[in-house]
Amino acid sequence: MLISAPASGQGKTTVTAALAYHYRQQGLSVRVFKTGPDFIDPQILAYACGQAVYQLDLWMMGEAHCRDLLYQAAGAADLILIEGVMGLFDGNSSSADLAQAFNVPVAVVIDAQGMAQTFAAVAFGLANYRPALPFAGVIANKVASPGHAKMLQDALPEAMSLLVAMASDESVGLPSRHLGLWQADEIGDLDTRLARAAQLLNEYRPCRLPEPVAFAAIASNSPPPLLAGKRIAVARDAAFSFIYQANLDCLQAMGAELQFFSPLTENALPDADSVYLPGGYPELHLQALTENQAMQQALRQHHQAGKAIYAECGGFLYLLESLADKAGHQAKMAGLLPGSARMQSRLANLGLHSLQLEHGEIRGHSFHFSVLETALQPIAISLPQGSYGHAEGFFCAGSLQASYLHLYFPFNPRLAASFF
Repeated sequence: MLISAPASGQGKTTVTAALAYHYRQQGLSVRVFKTGPDFIDPQILAYACGQAVYQLDLWMMGEAHCRDLLYQAAGAADLILIEGVMGLFDGNSSSADLAQAFNVPVAVVIDAQGMAQTFAAVAFGLANYRPALPFAGVIANKVASPGHAKMLQDALPEAMSLLVAMASDESVGLPSRHLGLWQADEIGDLDTRLARAAQLLNEYRPCRLPEPVAFAAIASNSPPPLLAGKRIAVARDAAFSFIYQANLDCLQAMGAELQFFSPLTENALPDADSVYLPGGYPELHLQALTENQAMQQALRQHHQAGKAIYAECGGFLYLLESLADKAGHQAKMAGLLPGSARMQSRLANLGLHSLQLEHGEIRGHSFHFSVLETALQPIAISLPQGSYGHAEGFFCAGSLQASYLHLYFPFNPRLAASFF
């Protein structure tokens, strides 16, 4: 089931996580996917289902790769849930596009607070905007009472199912900040919230699932062993956690051994051939990062030895000379790249990008609030997919390669291997 909505803020993540938690508690094996390039929602969803969450995006990943991921999941799980992105038809690679490509039944979450018959009008519009859409039914969120649930059900067309009437309870809401929800590890009572949310699914009536669907097998090739014998140190902590599980899988499939470390708390790098600094929230941990001079020195020594470093977004900011938060507090960073960045209150760039390098094209996305100032000239410029974003520079300094882009390695494993 693909869980979408008329817009962001309707409760898709809470509902998807609640469903995953509920059916997992019932003894089912649940796999969850997230539509589009997102790192934070998948952390919540992974906690709820107990398994790694992968992305699905027709443009960034390609239809064949998405189909293979779904087929593999269907072979191992009793239930697949796919959380949509924004509204059902939003974007050039929308949730509706994904549902139609793979014939996945769609359930739309509608915040029913303060609504009665208009709830049915919104549902009817979403179900019929595209005649070929495989529409399974509606999930009513923030339902006030059993009477409210019946009112919503009675207003729907006879052929349209009310799959879930989720009772309202503000305590299950998930806290958020500038880049989205808090990370799963930051929500101390996440298990309590999810357990309560799972109860709310069945408060007024039993929740229902659509009929099963089948996924066809697809021929898939393993990437070449280009990283056999290579050990990659991967930063992973509260400051650096925005990383596709598929990227890690891709590196391991090419033969790499991954060693995880924390730039926040550890004072030395693992014994490694190369370093991977993913995105995250370095701006929230300026003091800890700047005080850990031992780690910064270890990175400088690694670089001076000519060993590879690849950094994305937050990892890129960490390698600059300084970084300032939204309040203007500035801290010294590792200084492997000339320049500085400062956070601002409004979004600086958002969107999907294509990047051409020596080994061909790779795709990914950009999403950041910081503004960069550097004299370093990029070796390549990305091509935004939409008209609303702007190009991002891709920088190189010796064995170091970095940019704001979050790239999807399985799109071009050979190119990804060249980073390491």
